[in-house]
Amino acid sequence: MKDELRHSDSFSKRHLGPRNEDLPEMLEMIGVDSLDILIKETIPEDIFLKEPLKIPEAINENEFLTSLLDVARRNKTFKSFIGLGYYDCIIPSVIRRNIFENPGWYTQYTPYQAEIAQGRLEALLIFQTMVGDLTGMEVANASLLDEATAAAEAMTMSHRLRSKGLVQRDANVFFVSDKCFPQTIDVLKTRSEPIGIELEIGDVNRFKSHDKIFGAILQYPNAEGNVMDIVNFIGKIHQDEALVTVAADLLSLTLLTPPGELGADIVVGSAQRFGVPLGYGGPHAAFFAARDEYKRQMPGRIIGVSVDLHGKEAYRMALQTREQHIRREKATSNICTAQALLAIMAGMYAVYHGPKGLRKIGERVHSFTQILDKAISELGYEQKNDYYFDTLKIKVTHSQMGTIKTTTLGAGVNFRFIDSEHIGISLDETINENYLSQIVEIFANGAQKQAPPLNLENETTKIRMDLPPNLARKSGYLTHPVFNSYHSETKMMRYVKKLENRDLSMTFSMIPLGSCTMKLNAASEMIPLGWSGFSKIHPFVPLDQAQGYGQIFKELESLLCEITGFDAVSFQPNSGAQGEYTSLLIIRAYHKDRGDDRRNVVLIPSSAHGTNPASATMAGMKVV
Repeated sequence: MKDELRHSDSFSKRHLGPRNEDLPEMLEMIGVDSLDILIKETIPEDIFLKEPLKIPEAINENEFLTSLLDVARRNKTFKSFIGLGYYDCIIPSVIRRNIFENPGWYTQYTPYQAEIAQGRLEALLIFQTMVGDLTGMEVANASLLDEATAAAEAMTMSHRLRSKGLVQRDANVFFVSDKCFPQTIDVLKTRSEPIGIELEIGDVNRFKSHDKIFGAILQYPNAEGNVMDIVNFIGKIHQDEALVTVAADLLSLTLLTPPGELGADIVVGSAQRFGVPLGYGGPHAAFFAARDEYKRQMPGRIIGVSVDLHGKEAYRMALQTREQHIRREKATSNICTAQALLAIMAGMYAVYHGPKGLRKIGERVHSFTQILDKAISELGYEQKNDYYFDTLKIKVTHSQMGTIKTTTLGAGVNFRFIDSEHIGISLDETINENYLSQIVEIFANGAQKQAPPLNLENETTKIRMDLPPNLARKSGYLTHPVFNSYHSETKMMRYVKKLENRDLSMTFSMIPLGSCTMKLNAASEMIPLGWSGFSKIHPFVPLDQAQGYGQIFKELESLLCEITGFDAVSFQPNSGAQGEYTSLLIIRAYHKDRGDDRRNVVLIPSSAHGTNPASATMAGMKVV
């Protein structure tokens, strides 16, 4: 009786089924007397579990949300100024309520069937248009998983696009600026080694071209915040027929000359700061843009527009990469998806703010950064970046570093401690006078001086964009009517609803496709995504600030080990293809560790998922 009372409104009954009243009819149709008999007839006895799984007893949804709130409170929501590609942002309420928290947007299958996904395809086309406009490139895809893997895809794409001359001289070196984000460099190392690409990591200013270079990547602005004129570097690379990838910050491109106008061949980055929560590092939508001549080599999918004989427009997947379309062992990438929901949020952020609104946000962030630079300089600190958008690199003494570190912890603030002598401060759209005063007070404490007064009204009228003429953006962007028509909440809400109604989601009917998707995530599983205890944690905070996340990872690993029978679990990005790639790298590393370097053949059934042979090829294996 106690058990019945406890689970009278259980999650499984509400969400999964079948319910008790459905069982008799189902069992009769199948021709068995009970579920136990059905399971015994389905699963061979020799692989049946001999003992019950040691997993906790189930709880109902209300208990789950209450307990998870306690877990969220274990995370410390310090204000982070760490940067490195992750920034706090303001999710417009109309987007939070009508897209992020709306099952009409988060339950659809990834858009494989164009005829039942016209709303999402239009929204993804908006994302592509936004990325193309801001980067100055001719074509963009419908998003990728994250900035680092987008950079890796750019590297392998550059390798495939080598000229005959580069192929003949076996050009196999990819130059990586040492001022790229560290997580990007790590992923480039992982992805390059199995396929024989050699990385040359170094200072852009000291780079010397040679005939083995087939491509290069640099960060704009770089990881320390410095905005460099990259035209000469791009020219050097192009002289040797190599291609240049630029990893760019989208918000900075409202003020900076876009990489496409500086000569870049490929532009990648993250759309996270366009209204997508930090979420301890993801998931977020990356972007990938390139010159039109390279579009057939691009990873992922591209949304296009068709016109019928009556002149009516319809959206389609012009480049429709999915599991069944991947060319197996001839595949160039195992990417067969898009971060659709998050890309749509970022695109709609641009629709809601429009070109003027985005530029105002960019100008405000840049102005606050200039005000901070001025105040810190008055305190006697040296700021190292000649030009910047939102990030300062500040030189400090050993004693100042110790004082500042101690003060930040007490103030609930995170800075980026680059090394023993330098601190990085990155501002974002949530910056205000209180936060700015707090930062200045911390540095004043380190210098043992009085903090200079901040009068933002006077300061912002004095400060102008401090950028070299060739790096200050002159070209327009977001000129399409969609970015200039929906700036009131009512208009935006109606537009989002119109697109939602053009899609098949769980709010209409069952979805006619299976595989990996969010469509069966219950509301109780989605609600915590918006809690600040989870959504406002920067991925590079000290571990003691993310104990709630740590508890979740530990519990999940323990449960998965119990269920699978393995000793440990590795958590991977939001894609099954990344998990299978990782497992193949582990197998490869195991054989290399034993001295079996020549064991490189992987057997794959012809019926296997299309990403399986693609991942094996990326892992440097021979597919049979």
